[in-house]
Amino acid sequence: MAGDTDTRKERNWLSESRAQKAINNLRRNRINVWYVPNSTEALSTILSMIPYDATVARGDSITLDQIGIIPALLERGRNQVTDPFELDANGKLVHKLEHTRDMHLKAFTADIYLAGCNAVTLDGKLVNTDGTGNRVAPMIFGPKKVILVVGVNKIVEDAEEGRKRIREICAPLDVKRYLIKQDQSQYADLPCAKTGFCADCKHEYRFCCYTVIIEAVAITERDRINVILIGEDLGY
Repeated sequence: MAGDTDTRKERNWLSESRAQKAINNLRRNRINVWYVPNSTEALSTILSMIPYDATVARGDSITLDQIGIIPALLERGRNQVTDPFELDANGKLVHKLEHTRDMHLKAFTADIYLAGCNAVTLDGKLVNTDGTGNRVAPMIFGPKKVILVVGVNKIVEDAEEGRKRIREICAPLDVKRYLIKQDQSQYADLPCAKTGFCADCKHEYRFCCYTVIIEAVAITERDRINVILIGEDLGY
């Protein structure tokens, strides 16, 4: 049938349907959430949520980089931005990971904390795993407002499927990113770096050490956690 090779409309319909179910349940758990169709609208939405005088810190997130929020804030020239994951002109990290502790600590006193999210569940939970906890810790305590950017590809059934997604997709790809793009050879011996499969390893450089499942926002913290759900496949 003519036109059957273009599947965007039906895929967008399915993504929006799944997103709406997740949105309804996130809101029941006092997690603010907005659905936007694309990265361009995501950028304008996030900028509208950040006051000109707000201090901003960020966590490691490919989705943030794909949207371009940090360059937009720097161009605005009104916000103090702490970016431990700043890249140079060659795409290499400006700050060595072992020297960024003080920068990560600034996230806890920031007005705005920006990060991605490994998985959003249809029943309204946020699932994330870190190697050192510098991203998940300020999600749950510290900064006045948290804004998480998430592509629809990260919507999963429940927390267990979220953890499975992290083991099977997020962690292997992230390890490979640091190996290929940042030349961090210490990760080369990780099982997932070699095979692409999680082995629940005990390696000293294991990426998956701290898992946080945000099931709801405390009533005293209402409006603190905000999710921008984007109708595109973004990040890992």
